[in-house]
Amino acid sequence: MVKQQDILQLFRRIKIDPSWAFADKTRKDTAYITHGYHRYPAKFIPQIVSRLVEKYTKKGDLVVDPFGGCGTTLVESKVMCRPSIGVDINPVAVLMTKAKKTPIEPRKIEEQFLKLKEKIDSFNKNTEVKAPEHERIDYWFKPEEKRKLAFLFYEIAKIKDQDVRDFFYCGFSNILKNCSIWLQKSNKPTRDLKKKPADPFIVFSRQVKSMLQGNTDFFNLLQEKNYLKTLCDVYCTDARKIPAKPNSVSLIVTSPPYVTSYEYADLHQLTALWFEYTKDLSDFRKRFIGTAYHGKKELVLNSEIAENIKAELLEKDKKTAEEVATYFSEMNQVFEEMKRILKKGGRTCIVIGDTSLKGVEILNAEVFVEQLQNLGFKIDDIIKREIPSKNLPSTRDKKTGRFAKATDKKKVFAYPTEYILIMQKI
Repeated sequence: MVKQQDILQLFRRIKIDPSWAFADKTRKDTAYITHGYHRYPAKFIPQIVSRLVEKYTKKGDLVVDPFGGCGTTLVESKVMCRPSIGVDINPVAVLMTKAKKTPIEPRKIEEQFLKLKEKIDSFNKNTEVKAPEHERIDYWFKPEEKRKLAFLFYEIAKIKDQDVRDFFYCGFSNILKNCSIWLQKSNKPTRDLKKKPADPFIVFSRQVKSMLQGNTDFFNLLQEKNYLKTLCDVYCTDARKIPAKPNSVSLIVTSPPYVTSYEYADLHQLTALWFEYTKDLSDFRKRFIGTAYHGKKELVLNSEIAENIKAELLEKDKKTAEEVATYFSEMNQVFEEMKRILKKGGRTCIVIGDTSLKGVEILNAEVFVEQLQNLGFKIDDIIKREIPSKNLPSTRDKKTGRFAKATDKKKVFAYPTEYILIMQKI
């Protein structure tokens, strides 16, 4: 077993590496090709992935992302001619990834877009529309916007080519927040009853035009390099069940969810409701890793640091202690799966930061290093980077538990720095 004191001392000595902040990169740089298709909370920038893939693999090496999110690792791997596999338990994330990773012959989408626009232009108050009947959809959408969205959704569903259909579905998903009464500047599900929702037809058209440019750039880039057929698959499944053969993967690049971070089920509920990925939000939440819903089974933390964090939290709040312990136990299972699929000498690169809960420091990075070492990995490198470009949650108010408002000048970010843990399978 690794000594926790050694790990804690090692982390105290790590200095920030400014070259990994990519502070010179603009929004345009980080949203190039298809990366700007859809908003996604706290996503890592493509420059991190490309640098890691460039450093630790060669053409043809298999790259995997067990927490695929919106597909950043897969898109960058394809651009660099590395076959890749991504998994995510969240069907909304998988929808985004399918669209982002799939280059489509530009003319094919443009023709379909013209047909969609003709349908939109024919829409009037007498057009028959079968709108979904769901109290949560009615909670978020006013009748006029709901009716137009239902019309759009139905017309997209008629498209026969699945890749083209997913492209438009992704665009549809990204306009839902604007067209709802969800408080525009909030990542938390909060209604703004005074908000004037955007017209679905106008914002959909604007959204698709932006995506068309991204797809054209992506398609042309891959065609030029002759990488269009590079394998790139995504699966909606658990990170502990990656569809890859043992000892077949050269590199894993991933950014796991934080135990204290956004509830992705809440954040993506608008898309989940429209696409009928769920009819019940509480059931949807239970699918995500580290949730308290996963029962009182035997937890193996495989980390002295994690055990100490759990003990400290138990003195403050039993439920939070159980959630954190479940999270670390399930992450340990993910690391066992990483070990199974990685080649000997293969690496896993994990982007994660530390945070705090109930006044207790949650040392995610330190726990992960201890767990991975105990499973038979060795430290290759640990990079500490500043986060200038993430969509970060700000800290919670200790009295109310609410996140600081965007206008609050005193707010500080919950995770202003993070680590890239580069661990090698021995």
